[in-house]
Amino acid sequence: MSLESDIRAALANVIDPELGTDIVDLGMVGDIVIKDGRASVGLALTIASCPMRGQIEGDITRRVGAVSGVSSVEIVTTVMSQDQRSTLMERARLRARETATPTAVDPSTRVIAVSSGKGGVGKSSLSVNLALAIAAQGHTVGLLDADIWGFSTPRMLGATETRLMANADRKIVPTVANGIHLVSTGLLLDDEATALMWRGLMLSKALEQFLNDVAWPSDLGYLVVDMPPGTGDVQMALTRLLPQAEMVVVTTPQIAAQRVAARVADMARRSHMPIVGVIENMAGFTTDSGERIEIFGAGGGLALAQELSVPFLASVPIDPLVSQGSDSGLPIVLHKPDSAAAHVIIEAAARITEILPPLALDNCIGRLSGLVALIGDWGQRAEDRGLKTDNGLLITDMPNPDNRGTDSTGEPAVKAESSFRVGRR
Repeated sequence: MSLESDIRAALANVIDPELGTDIVDLGMVGDIVIKDGRASVGLALTIASCPMRGQIEGDITRRVGAVSGVSSVEIVTTVMSQDQRSTLMERARLRARETATPTAVDPSTRVIAVSSGKGGVGKSSLSVNLALAIAAQGHTVGLLDADIWGFSTPRMLGATETRLMANADRKIVPTVANGIHLVSTGLLLDDEATALMWRGLMLSKALEQFLNDVAWPSDLGYLVVDMPPGTGDVQMALTRLLPQAEMVVVTTPQIAAQRVAARVADMARRSHMPIVGVIENMAGFTTDSGERIEIFGAGGGLALAQELSVPFLASVPIDPLVSQGSDSGLPIVLHKPDSAAAHVIIEAAARITEILPPLALDNCIGRLSGLVALIGDWGQRAEDRGLKTDNGLLITDMPNPDNRGTDSTGEPAVKAESSFRVGRR
């Protein structure tokens, strides 16, 4: 092993105090020149007035000075270019996701961060209705209202009169509203009109508490996170605390909203958070006479999805029933499931769970277990119709993949349950 390799190995033990990662991995080490035992080490700092400069240089001097064959150490300090700083921050964010401390949210839980670059695009109502539509597929679903200042999900789910409580282990117990396990700062206040005047650090700490000190269900399949608008403290905290989080970007059709939504997508990618797809909300209004009016323009959501090379999940029309249901605590997918907007949201939820199937089943053993359960279900249905079975397994009239096969009663051997049904089976 060369002396330069020994020096680099020693430098890998020098940690940037702010970023928590070694300076070699962060790309802060430049050229290493060795002459007659004198080692010259290049150090690139993010800014010239870096407050940690003295500590980092001191650590370098001690570490490299302890390497056999080094008699003295010189540090040549430079300032990074903008491109170098961007690369460093991407590395730091990736490392933070890889080394994230476990939270009370199980790693197998799918986390869907519903995000927008600006407020007023219907992100919260979509979060609530997507959560309900996913739950109606048979999954256990949580909803975390991370919009700490602008909480609205308790009203939308009809839970304004309930408050969060603690269990015997002093953990917060989510409120269950319409089958959704809900946590929101709105459930901590006596009056939803009370303003929370918290600075950035308190916002990220509140999110951290909601992830660490909440007794989320052990079988939580999906956690929908209603994100605050923008690209601030809460967004950065989520990428650090929940590495499994993936983003659904919400925009309206107009170019101004689409350009702002592109920024939140950029933040996700720079934070190494995958983007599930784009939902276009308030896509147009259809009058009673059938005339369609594009109030906010058309095509912005599709254009954004194409720009990001991600799926275009849905184009949700303007429907007064959405806002009415949100205000009254009667979400549209539950109480008006046949409406145009509800139908599109339900399809979007189905597309999301298709892209992000439950992790507990997204493996060989899980898929085999699911197949066995499905076969057992087929057998029970067959017995209910008087068909021949053996120990609960269907041995006649096995299902045709295209669902066109028939059994002895003339009915399809297996009816695909592709239509949405509200409520629990």
